[in-house]
Amino acid sequence: MKIAVLSGKGGTGKTTVSTNLSFVNKDIVLIDCDVEEPNASIFLKPIKSEEEKVFVEYPVVVQEKCVLCGKCGEICKFNAIIPAKNTVLVFKESCHSCGGCQLVCPVGAIKYEKREIGKIVKGKTIFNNYMEYGLLNIGELSGVNIIKTLKNNVKDEKLVIIDSPPGTSCATVSAVEYSDFAIIVTEPTPFGLNDMKMVVEMLREMEIPFGVFVNKADLGDMEVYDYCREENIEILGEIPFDKDIANYYSKGEIFSKYIPHYKEVFENLLQAVLGGKNGN
Repeated sequence: MKIAVLSGKGGTGKTTVSTNLSFVNKDIVLIDCDVEEPNASIFLKPIKSEEEKVFVEYPVVVQEKCVLCGKCGEICKFNAIIPAKNTVLVFKESCHSCGGCQLVCPVGAIKYEKREIGKIVKGKTIFNNYMEYGLLNIGELSGVNIIKTLKNNVKDEKLVIIDSPPGTSCATVSAVEYSDFAIIVTEPTPFGLNDMKMVVEMLREMEIPFGVFVNKADLGDMEVYDYCREENIEILGEIPFDKDIANYYSKGEIFSKYIPHYKEVFENLLQAVLGGKNGN
């Protein structure tokens, strides 16, 4: 089963939920797909066993063959290849490796080469779970290929937690795509509710069943709860705004290891998901 953990904005607590779920079940394989800023490893402290470089392809124009017809620029929706007066400019960081420019070139003047965009780190956590996390190179515009590689690496695992990028970007869609269930982590604040609504819309469009987990549950107001009730979205669990949690979090520790009644919260959350509950 593939369980995506996501949120409408950063800092809501999705990594907190992901890593605590990993702690309460030793069969879980965790992949951190927030490749621009992966931080699950801070809490799970994996011992690195392997690194895998990730590459993408980009077009290279053989200028001697090029007739400057402009067809490559017309098909590219990302302005990664732009015909100029006397040459063709390629902005490889913007390329999505779709291959369209090569297909439409009438004289075969475009070939593809590979370049490295990041890496994947693999290892066993301090709790003996297996985990992988992706790390996008500085300056790169998209980590989608790293996310796809992460998911492909664990496609045969029985129970996978996907710590997703925040928001509803292409990277988030790639991370949650084909998941069996999604846990939306939110805060009971106006910002938390507003961003959660975008995630709800995205998951419904993707037809992925989901439920909500409320972090810092006693910090804000009741609007998140009212919205979930109106939309028939199940609240799968919650944790309060707790100084002890913040203390362990600031030290990079899994707080449910030290505060037993929170361990039960995450055990119940996992059981609710595995039991087939959903918020649609």
